[in-house]
Amino acid sequence: MVELIINGKNYGVDMDPSANLLWVIREHLKLVGTKYGCGEGVCGACTILLDGEASRSCQLTLGDASGKSITTIEGIPQSHPIKEAWISEQVPQCGYCQPGQIMEAVALLSKNSRPSHDEIVQAMDDILCRCGTYPRILRAIKKAAGTGGSR
Repeated sequence: MVELIINGKNYGVDMDPSANLLWVIREHLKLVGTKYGCGEGVCGACTILLDGEASRSCQLTLGDASGKSITTIEGIPQSHPIKEAWISEQVPQCGYCQPGQIMEAVALLSKNSRPSHDEIVQAMDDILCRCGTYPRILRAIKKAAGTGGSR
């Protein structure tokens, strides 16, 4: 039995510790906000917070997460400044990458509450968006950080 703490709730998962964490979260625990993208840790669609660090869940095992605090998109309240800015800046188009984008942005602002334009770009650079809403994503993060829309 592997013990997980996801979004503040304890789960006992009776699965092989080598099971892929993304699939445990999505298929076994039915927290489907975390998306499957590439399965290789490249696109960032599967990003979660593991002990506060943005992590690619497709590259982690159930055992890697044992006893650690996991936050999925479902654990970020609607009133979080990032989610509010996402809505006000009309970031999503297809929305597929948004959970990963939001999780990465939450991790960034938890470490650096007022990042520069370049720090935002660097932090978000590895999360792919097929719709190309990168300018909106940048504006939303700046808005949530209180740094406005200036470079």
